[in-house]
Amino acid sequence: MAQTTRQAATELAPADDAVNALGLTGYAARPLTTGDAHAVFELMAESEVEAVGEVIIEEADIVGDWQRPSFEIARHSIGVFDGKRLVGYAEVYRGRWADAAVAIGHRGRGIGTALAQWTQRLSRRDGSGLVGMPVPEGSVGEQLLQALGYEVLWTSWVLAMPAGKHIEPHPVTAGYSIRAADGDADHRAAHHVIDEAFLEWSEREPESFDDFAAGSVLRPGFEPWHLRLMVDPGGAVVAVSLLMTNGELAYVAKLAVHRDQRGRGLARALLVDSFAVAREHGASRSELSTDSRTGALGLYQKVGMEVTSLWRHWAIDTSGQA
Repeated sequence: MAQTTRQAATELAPADDAVNALGLTGYAARPLTTGDAHAVFELMAESEVEAVGEVIIEEADIVGDWQRPSFEIARHSIGVFDGKRLVGYAEVYRGRWADAAVAIGHRGRGIGTALAQWTQRLSRRDGSGLVGMPVPEGSVGEQLLQALGYEVLWTSWVLAMPAGKHIEPHPVTAGYSIRAADGDADHRAAHHVIDEAFLEWSEREPESFDDFAAGSVLRPGFEPWHLRLMVDPGGAVVAVSLLMTNGELAYVAKLAVHRDQRGRGLARALLVDSFAVAREHGASRSELSTDSRTGALGLYQKVGMEVTSLWRHWAIDTSGQA
């Protein structure tokens, strides 16, 4: 049963208790604000370079996530500060999906453990019963979560189409066509296809259109050509690819095909189209990620993509915690 607002506020306030309860000194903690987005980006980028050798996240990802209507930054985030510098951070979306990072020079002082425990308290408060996050294979974060009793639920891979590698063309099924999204009706049709497809294998509640829009068409840097639609002979949207770009990098954030349209090569055709359009707009590198729940790894390898890093989703049951 979810706790009342008064109970939740008592459990989590003041924010410093999430850190200082473990006896840490010399740090301050508070909920984050939208003005902290760049500092969080720098913190996460530092961790990614250490773990996988490159920066995967963009500041626009953080901004997009934080502007979702269902995410309340004052209730769902915390930052740990050494003076004015952010040295640790955590957030939890819908009581289930966590992200966290600790500055390299401040590890080994209990900050990571305190943040993990804070995410568990939020999971209990918001009634999820499970909280977890993806971390790179062999990383400091993975070692910490394993030591804290978290378990692996699934494996994810980041794949890239190497720069300059030829993309084999793939014909679009007769009667079908691919175009850029154009306006609200297309955005809503794309959301419907993506959400239904992802709900088939992910354990989550349906995503509202407003949350989808915050991280896609309202995300900083979005352009209409980023949202690619496959339409059937009757004009209905049956498959979707959502691109995100950062300089010379294009990232396919979502690729989905309506259940009754599968087996016709639509996903592969849409993927090849997305990479080709991205190259036309200056991208020299194309990436995406997939995980062991989807069974799609082989599709991406068939078009020439190569695995560049492996991540595992570690989670812990919070339903029985006191």
